[in-house]
Amino acid sequence: QVQFVESGGGLVQPGGSLRLSCAASGFTFRYYVMDWYRQAPGKERELVAFISSDGITTNYTTSVKGRFAISRDNAKNTVYLQMNSLKPEDAAVYYCRARGFTSWGQGTQVTVSS
Repeated sequence: QVQFVESGGGLVQPGGSLRLSCAASGFTFRYYVMDWYRQAPGKERELVAFISSDGITTNYTTSVKGRFAISRDNAKNTVYLQMNSLKPEDAAVYYCRARGFTSWGQGTQVTVSS
């Protein structure tokens, strides 16, 4: 059974940092591109970043470029999202997923507020 378990969210002040983790299971992790998405209240879920299966290629949505960094550890079946210089507009539930799969985890809530 494919599973994605996100963690690391929380409340942070503007300008602060968080590191999200996503533990994946039920498939051969090292073969898949991994995506991080987010969904804010009243908005559609959007792709924030992705990383290639070998970890060499990454890409980010414009609004987070230079502030977020995606990485992965194929030995641990885990993908990370380092988020720096957080802004109130980054507040959302964050999800990870392997490219091509349809199931979602429970997500992790990120709140950015003073």
